[in-house]
Amino acid sequence: MTPLLPEVCVNGEIIAAERIAAEAQNHPAPQGKPGLAWKAAARALAVRALLLQEARRRGLTPAPTETLPGQLETEDEALIRQLLDLSVQPTAPSEADLEAFYLAHPDRFRAPSLYEAAHILIPPTEDAHEAHHRAQAVLAELLANPQRFDQLARDHSACSSKANGGRLGQISAGDTVAEFEAALATMHEGQINPDLVQSRYGLHIIRLDARARGEVLPFAAVKAALLTAREKADWLRTSKEFIATLAAVAEIRGITLQAA
Repeated sequence: MTPLLPEVCVNGEIIAAERIAAEAQNHPAPQGKPGLAWKAAARALAVRALLLQEARRRGLTPAPTETLPGQLETEDEALIRQLLDLSVQPTAPSEADLEAFYLAHPDRFRAPSLYEAAHILIPPTEDAHEAHHRAQAVLAELLANPQRFDQLARDHSACSSKANGGRLGQISAGDTVAEFEAALATMHEGQINPDLVQSRYGLHIIRLDARARGEVLPFAAVKAALLTAREKADWLRTSKEFIATLAAVAEIRGITLQAA
């Protein structure tokens, strides 16, 4: 019978199932699917083994550096860093490349949009069905009679904005929870969202009163951040290619490194 957590072997080096199970705690997985965390942990440990084996094959000597004040790398961490420093050398993007990317994706470089919005917050209760039913009833009333928003906000909202008819004033990115922002981005001015929006605070009924779309920032203002992002992306891509070359000639049992 195949064990539930089989051991992994990389070029003859065994990675025990117990070690993989311990590492799996560092790899979140959807509830009820612990096997995904185990596979991610097994891949991570297999990649680590490949890199350490290659560093030792090259005769590298670990030279730990300080990662935080008073905290040094382990020797294994130092070997992996030194190996990657030697082997992963992506080509630096030119200013022309960066500007071409900027011109091709202007919406990625907009200043945050500004919104004027109002909401009614129906808080969670012990009976989730009852809270949803109440929120749905308020929303149905608003869709039929939008002019009642102020009064229904005062009567039902659990947010302090209810004193102002649910109006939140001018808000921008980061001022509200992600679910609220995502809903605003899909709405048109004057619209009451026909769907309830759920967040950790409860159920939101949202009205968008006005939107001022952020202007595209000039290239000079985003060049440094774009360069950093491109360098990180290129380093990640090149490092994956390097790991793939090691895996292609390695003997690996118990896991595949396709998603490494």
